Amino acid sequence: MTRLIRSLSTADTPSLSYPEVGATAARPLPEGYQHLHEEVLIGSGPDVFERAGAAVTTWRMHRASGVRVRADAGRAAPGVAVEVALGAGRLRIAAPCEVVWTAYEATRAGFAYGTRTGHPERGEESFVVDLRADGSVWFTVTAFSTPARWYTRVAGPLVPVLQRWYARRLGRTLRKIAAE
Repeated sequence: MTRLIRSLSTADTPSLSYPEVGATAARPLPEGYQHLHEEVLIGSGPDVFERAGAAVTTWRMHRASGVRVRADAGRAAPGVAVEVALGAGRLRIAAPCEVVWTAYEATRAGFAYGTRTGHPERGEESFVVDLRADGSVWFTVTAFSTPARWYTRVAGPLVPVLQRWYARRLGRTLRKIAAE
């Protein structure tokens, strides 16, 4: 049985900028958003799974991929505030988020964060590592989002392309980390 820890409802977390909190843990994803689902083979075996799961849930994967991460805690847990940022100076884009669910299981590890007020997008993104029955270890990014700022609206169809590129970059980064 899946042990999924979820945060409080949106009524209890008014800083989240969308109503479908936790939807990346269930299917189908909500309508009215762009959807993203990327899977990357990381390797095989329980050691690879353990290293990959730890890298995802301690922000190491994000940091190693070149983004700055500030978080209220060293490990993902519901309610933890996270800011992911790219760029520098005036060209710095900060994306405030909050962890909305986590999975710390024998064959599954990961979390999802939802966008907070001020994020360039509105929606949710999950980062999950699975150890499958055949021993293979997969990393999956699932997201739903829509533009929330003028510059993401102007970027239009380029945003989903960049999101897919970033998800694949995270997968490549995680593969390297897990192989160590």
